[in-house]
Amino acid sequence: MASGARWRLATFNLESLDEKARDPEGFAARLEALRPILEKLDADVLCLQEVNAQGHGGKKPRRFTALDHLLEGTSYAPFHRAHSVNPQTGQPADVHNLVTLSRWPIVAERRIFHDFVPVWRMPQAGNSSASHEIRFDRAVLAVEIAAPFGALHVFNLHLRAPRAAPYAAAGRGQRWSSNAEWAEGFHLAALKRQGQALEARLAIDAIFAANPDAGIAVCGDLNAESFETPARILRGTPDEGDPALDARRLDMLEQTLPEQQRYSVIHDGRRVMLDHIMVSPVLARACEEIAVFNEGLADEAHVEGLVAGSLHAPVVAAIRS
Repeated sequence: MASGARWRLATFNLESLDEKARDPEGFAARLEALRPILEKLDADVLCLQEVNAQGHGGKKPRRFTALDHLLEGTSYAPFHRAHSVNPQTGQPADVHNLVTLSRWPIVAERRIFHDFVPVWRMPQAGNSSASHEIRFDRAVLAVEIAAPFGALHVFNLHLRAPRAAPYAAAGRGQRWSSNAEWAEGFHLAALKRQGQALEARLAIDAIFAANPDAGIAVCGDLNAESFETPARILRGTPDEGDPALDARRLDMLEQTLPEQQRYSVIHDGRRVMLDHIMVSPVLARACEEIAVFNEGLADEAHVEGLVAGSLHAPVVAAIRS
């Protein structure tokens, strides 16, 4: 990579960005709250999560009308764009799509969905004749960007939340018939979250195999803190700390912040860091600043409905490459 230019990389969970005809005032309030945050990020590459896509009648594919309205009049309006799709339909999903915006051209994009980790089945506890299918909730959105300093590989992730996954007749409507059923559903959710982290890590290693000095960034809502299994899998830092493997690790950039600033969500009074930016060594060495815009963040456990902005704080890194 050539050096010298300073650029900004950010991630932001927009908290179910949607546009509903029955609530135009609510959507207008969201735009008013979110636009200043996006402008403050001043990102050259921006990874967004929970971007809903709107239907337009009949069998026409859903479009990102709400996002278009949010970006209208901002510096991001002309950015290049890539988005995830529903793996079953090949079209944008109604809820929780991933969108990556880039000032520079996106020359390749890939939606990674069980490309490295196959769908697998696990026997149901206490019922040898039944099994669970372990399938991820959504794809990983991977893009290659033709940045002025060289190729930049960006992975946009939104891993499954740590809420029990319904299965078979259990957990319909999130009403569990027993504590044991809930516990098994919670275990399934953890397997999905960790399995998708593994899939992203394997895709990252394939890039490293082709170019040990590749510029790689992983951004998004991992629904996990830095010490939890999904984050550790993505970082690729073995317990033994073998120096020979350091060249393929990812650095979690917020670790350089004071501990009291390290949170992107507040849950029932507890400050947790669920949204992360991880980068390969060549980008980690060039990182000059990392910030989490968590001022005034609402407590998600004590909010009814959607807030005007988001219950997640965005994270932004300034890098000189």
